[in-house]
Amino acid sequence: MEKALLIVDVQNDFCPGGSLAVKDGDKIIPVINGLMEKFDLIISSQDWHPSDSVHFEKWPPHCVADTYGAAFHPALHSEKIDQKLRKGTNNKDDGYSAFEATNIALAQYLRDQEVTTLYICGLTTDYCVKQTALDAVEQGFHTFVVTDAIAAVNLEPEDGKRAMQEMYTAGCTLLESEEI
Repeated sequence: MEKALLIVDVQNDFCPGGSLAVKDGDKIIPVINGLMEKFDLIISSQDWHPSDSVHFEKWPPHCVADTYGAAFHPALHSEKIDQKLRKGTNNKDDGYSAFEATNIALAQYLRDQEVTTLYICGLTTDYCVKQTALDAVEQGFHTFVVTDAIAAVNLEPEDGKRAMQEMYTAGCTLLESEEI
């Protein structure tokens, strides 16, 4: 197996109505569901924070372990996910990258599965998607970011665009889902 799809943090708290919602964050879900049909290996990450995390000094409480907010959005075809990663599980400001998962060593898992190419989608462009993509490149994976299957928080209006430029500059290939 050479390629895998990595779905980052498509959780209720990051979608409309959630505690740290991305505007129209749920609109990428049909694209992601369609992408799943093109991959034999599908991996996901989830923020899975303790309720007293210092991470919440920087962000509103979100994706608290075992809550509705931490669950996958119900429209996501999560039953098709082969490996689920949990991140941000400790009481520290962590968990931006799927490579920080605490239940599995992602880079080693991918190598064990003979994955050389990673396609990344999900939430959010300017934080967890960006950090995951940068770490994937650093770990030596050929990294694609699916631009119509990501959405940005945009605390500042251009954050998403800056994140895309940073990923591109680091060596990620930006493409749309129909190009896969």
